[in-house]
Amino acid sequence: MNHSYDDTTSALRAAEHVDAARLLRSIDALATIGARGDGGVDRPALSTLEIDARRGLIERAQALGCTVSTDACANLFFRRAGEEDLPPVITGSHIDTQPTGGRLDGAYGVLAGFECLAALADAGVHTRRPLEVAIWTNEEGSRFQPGAMGSSTFVDPARLAGFRSVRDAAGVTFGATLDAHRTAFPSLATRAPGAAHAFIELHIEQGPLLELAGTPLGVVTGIQGVRWHSIRCTGAAAHAGTTPMRVRRDAMTLAVRVRGEIEAFALELGGDAARITFGSWHIEPNSINTIPSTVTLTVDFRHPDPAVLARFDAALAACIAHHGADVHLEPLFEHPPVHFADSAIARVRSACDALGARSQPIVSGAFHDALHLAKQCATAMIFVPSRGGISHNPLEATDDADLVLGTRALAHCLVELCNEAH
Repeated sequence: MNHSYDDTTSALRAAEHVDAARLLRSIDALATIGARGDGGVDRPALSTLEIDARRGLIERAQALGCTVSTDACANLFFRRAGEEDLPPVITGSHIDTQPTGGRLDGAYGVLAGFECLAALADAGVHTRRPLEVAIWTNEEGSRFQPGAMGSSTFVDPARLAGFRSVRDAAGVTFGATLDAHRTAFPSLATRAPGAAHAFIELHIEQGPLLELAGTPLGVVTGIQGVRWHSIRCTGAAAHAGTTPMRVRRDAMTLAVRVRGEIEAFALELGGDAARITFGSWHIEPNSINTIPSTVTLTVDFRHPDPAVLARFDAALAACIAHHGADVHLEPLFEHPPVHFADSAIARVRSACDALGARSQPIVSGAFHDALHLAKQCATAMIFVPSRGGISHNPLEATDDADLVLGTRALAHCLVELCNEAH
């Protein structure tokens, strides 16, 4: 069958065939699996609940004429054939949630991908390349750590061996859940690791920037880098009522001073783009009438500029050294900033423009599966606003019109990418 792939009308037809009611019904339906009484969703990775959700999506994909496959990390791939045997364009996200999560984080990107499959079928659009919707395993990291196991092993399969022995809070290994997933879906073909042409992930922003700007679509240019550290401040336990202030070695006083110094230089170095958080504190002996002997706190610093991250590292080392033996620094995790492919960013921007929708560039403050896919293929993301900037919370919400518009932009972008020859 011969088709012209230079005509942009097919991308517009696909966008126009996005069915708002069908999309919103699918979001409502998935939210019933793991529904909490407060309107949120608790659907742990590879739990019975998530496997039930996967089963329903497998049936829906097969009804759309798609083939379904899985891989060694229980990622699922729903494939709409292309006219040529070329590496596919992939979209999708995850359907596992935080224990007190909302209805949209991850799930929206998967269900919007399904709506694009249905819209292409309704519009009679044929594409040069195959289109795949992916469900990536354990993105949240709330049941098994670290997060994004599925997307990271898709890009680097050697990671899986180490992940299999990781246990959840009940002692169940990640490997056991992978085996159970294979048992649940014995007829699924195994997708061999292979090249992808591009990956586009649609997601709620999980922050307030788009809503504050009154902009319905964010063209995500990358993901900011991060540094995680643990800082232990040491003093001496003593009686709160009998020890004079001038002779105390109060670990909390020291910790608060160190915290203030770190925040000050983090904001000076990073400006408005800086994000600094001291989210976890552990106090010993943690008694109302005892001076703290040890305080351990965590530092989470994020910024999109690698030069700023490097200057923060140097300033932090100098700060710790200045306080001597009473302050100890332990690095926990770091990841450099990721800049998405200019070609994929341009496709997202073009889709927004073609639909006459306002958009703005934005850097993701949160990690996503796209972080890993960017190492393998041309990758970008589309954000829609989060009401009040709230996410990982039962109150997580996005206006219906924005959910539909984001899906239309995704459909346009995917068709354009699927029709690329190179």
